[in-house]
Amino acid sequence: DVQLQASGGGLVQAGGSLKLSCVASGLTFEEYGIGWFRQAPGKEREGVACISSSDGSTIYADDVKGRFTISSDTARNTVYLQMNSLKPDDTAVYYCASREPLLTFNGYTDGLGEYVYEYWGQGTQVTVSS
Repeated sequence: DVQLQASGGGLVQAGGSLKLSCVASGLTFEEYGIGWFRQAPGKEREGVACISSSDGSTIYADDVKGRFTISSDTARNTVYLQMNSLKPDDTAVYYCASREPLLTFNGYTDGLGEYVYEYWGQGTQVTVSS
């Protein structure tokens, strides 16, 4: 089975940065997609960003564009989420999820939809203080 290990969360002041990592193991295909999601207390889980391992195509949620960057190291089956200019509203548990096979997110209409993904990691807490 696929296993996803998310890490890198923590407590940071508003305006600060954090870098999350998601290590995937047990993948069957070389072409896969990894998405980052988050869930704040009392709110539904929402998609943040996703990336294709095959062509590096990405999708970002509107409220993180220009602040967050998703990247991948295919040799290590690791996807990163660099989060800059953090706001208190970014406080949430962050999860990574996988989908395979997946060639590209170009033209993918709902890459940040939860239903797209098959396996989920355990989550890492990000807290942004004001």
